[in-house]
Amino acid sequence: MIQVVLVDKKGKELGLMEKLGAHQNPGRLHKAVSVVLYKKTGKRVEVLLQKRAKAKLLWPGYWANTVCTHPLPGESNLDGAVRRLREEVGIVIKAEALRELYSFYYQADYNQNLSEHELDAVVVGEYNGKYLGNLEEVDDLRWLEWRDLMHEMVEKPDCFTPWFKTLVKEKRFQRELNV
Repeated sequence: MIQVVLVDKKGKELGLMEKLGAHQNPGRLHKAVSVVLYKKTGKRVEVLLQKRAKAKLLWPGYWANTVCTHPLPGESNLDGAVRRLREEVGIVIKAEALRELYSFYYQADYNQNLSEHELDAVVVGEYNGKYLGNLEEVDDLRWLEWRDLMHEMVEKPDCFTPWFKTLVKEKRFQRELNV
């Protein structure tokens, strides 16, 4: 049974809850991590996106950041990021190559029964290597140039997860990528 770490809005840990129960409406606030890998070629910045597997309970088939996860009880956000990069997209990377930028709070209903209610830590890292999606987790992976990403988010906003739409608008994130 997978458990998530329940928190208050300041990040104080309140206990554990089974993952599905924490996602039943209206959702219980819990820790999450959104990892964004990017690469720079001159002034060009590309972000590695994943299309969530159709088997996912929440937002299947939507485009999101490179990896999304819940840190395990006792696991740091960076260690959770490293673990899920390996499990979801086959990327082996050291925690030192990643940086936790900030956390943000959001709540989003997926349907009448399920929702996200998370304190989401944004972790970034520059990466220019290989990847291989785990088909149980990911339907597709692609590098997308920043301007093209912004254009797609305007033209097709319903194709992206709510947390990803929130984090790309954040000035701290944009400064990190220098976009």
